[in-house]
Amino acid sequence: MTETGGIPYRALGRTGELVSLVGLGGFHMGRAASEQEAITLVRTALDSGVNFLDNCWSYHGGLSEVLMGKALRDGYRDKAFLMTKIDARSKRVAAGQIDECLRRLQVKTIDLLQIHEIIRLEDPGWVFAPDGAIEALVEARQAGKIRFIGFTGHKDPTCHLKMLKVAAEQGFRFDAVQMPLNVLDHHYQEHSFEKQVLPVLVEQGIGVLGMKPLSSGRVPTSGTATATECLHYAMSLPTSVVITGCESLATLDQALAAVRSYQPPSQEETATLLARTAELGAAGDLEPFKTTTAHDSTTHHPDWMWEKVA
Repeated sequence: MTETGGIPYRALGRTGELVSLVGLGGFHMGRAASEQEAITLVRTALDSGVNFLDNCWSYHGGLSEVLMGKALRDGYRDKAFLMTKIDARSKRVAAGQIDECLRRLQVKTIDLLQIHEIIRLEDPGWVFAPDGAIEALVEARQAGKIRFIGFTGHKDPTCHLKMLKVAAEQGFRFDAVQMPLNVLDHHYQEHSFEKQVLPVLVEQGIGVLGMKPLSSGRVPTSGTATATECLHYAMSLPTSVVITGCESLATLDQALAAVRSYQPPSQEETATLLARTAELGAAGDLEPFKTTTAHDSTTHHPDWMWEKVA
């Protein structure tokens, strides 16, 4: 492990890349009070030693990518490991979304491009079908538009495991995978990404991108655990990076303080924290992205996955 600006860096699986233990979430960045504040937020993170930037083609109708692209001017691109996502399931739509991401971000190459919201058991089959999205990603990588390929999902570990299985059957191995990892997920029975998917990724040398470490702030609000405790728990797992939403300099400062103060917890400390969060975690109520469709953007916008039908 190395450090930059007091921030630990970890290996991104077998890629040979080092990424900051905390990453800046693109969705919340798009909620900044103004364009200038969003730019300042990204640049402050990069100047502080955070190099991992998260984004997505569909965040705020593309605004998050546009703002991040402006922030990456003036030499800031060189400081960033840039990740974004696309929602397409077909090759044609995926190719168009990749090019749109490049235009918005104002870059020639995206470091990590991920297929967003693998939340249905049908998704892996769609992605790897003839003329499926994976073909566009592979061609984009060959063309130098992207460097690494991954996928994300927040719903069900079964979908992640099927995606990995279908990929293996096609002779393909992902470079990174993103999923919720937090003190609640640990307890959520067969729906725990930590218990079901994390060991598989570690075994295969795939970079682990943890997201929703605070469950969108619900855990601290519940009084069960502080934001720092939540972030430290996610960092204690074999994650490459813990992506956290920051829509203001105050929330960024909180994340920076947490990562700089991180020390691996003792078994007793972890056991105490998990005991406090067990009841809430087992119920699943504070992880609505698993139990409801409220966070399933591609369910509400199927045209993001496929060509619009007149």
